[in-house]
Amino acid sequence: MGSAILISLGVWQMQRLTWKEAILADIETRITAAPVAIPAMPDPVADKYLPVTARGEITGDEVHVLVSQKQIGAGYRIIAAFELLDGRRVLLDRGFVKVQQKKAMRPTGMSQVVGNLHWPDEKGSSIPEPDLKAEIWFARDVPALAAHLNTEPVLIIARNVDLADDPVAPLPVDSASIPNDHLQYALTWFSLALIWMVMTLAFLWRARGVQKGS
Repeated sequence: MGSAILISLGVWQMQRLTWKEAILADIETRITAAPVAIPAMPDPVADKYLPVTARGEITGDEVHVLVSQKQIGAGYRIIAAFELLDGRRVLLDRGFVKVQQKKAMRPTGMSQVVGNLHWPDEKGSSIPEPDLKAEIWFARDVPALAAHLNTEPVLIIARNVDLADDPVAPLPVDSASIPNDHLQYALTWFSLALIWMVMTLAFLWRARGVQKGS
C-alpha cells in the first residue's frame, strides 16, 4: 500500500514535468519572437516576456539592485528611467555591473533598445526594504521602482542597447531561472517506493525465517 502511494506520487510528478516543459517551451517561444512596439497599456499577465523594441533616451536616473552572478560574484542590476520618443517614461533594466562599478560613469542618451517586458516576482517577506541612503535595492519591485523613478510600472529587460562603450552587460530574460524540479521529485518518490518494497520484502523474509525456526 505504501509503495503504491509513493509510485502514484512519482507518476503525478512526471505528469507535472510534462506540463511544466510545455509551459517553458511556450515561454521560450514568446521570449524569442520578433520584437514589437511597447503596447499603450501593457498587461502584466498577457504581455509578460513580450519582446519589444523602442527608441528613446536613457536618463541618468537609476537605481541599483543587488544581485549575484555565477563565477563573477556580487554586483548590481542597473535600472534606469527610459524616456520614449512619445514622452512616456518606462523602466529599463540595462544589465549587470560589478560592485566596484556601482558609482562609475555610464553612458546615457538616445538609444535603440531591444528587450522583453517583465514583471519579476522578487518581493517577498524575507526581502529587506531598499536602503535609499546607500542607494541599494534588493528586488526588482516594479511598482516601487516606477514610483521612485517617476515612470510607468513597465519594465524592459534589455537584450541589446546600442550605446557605444557601454560597460553594462545585459542580462536578457530566459526560461532558465524558472524552477522545474519535477523530475527530481519524481525520482525521489520512485526511490522511496523502491526502498519501501525492499524493506517490506526483507521484513517478510525475516518473518518467514522466524516462523520456520519455531
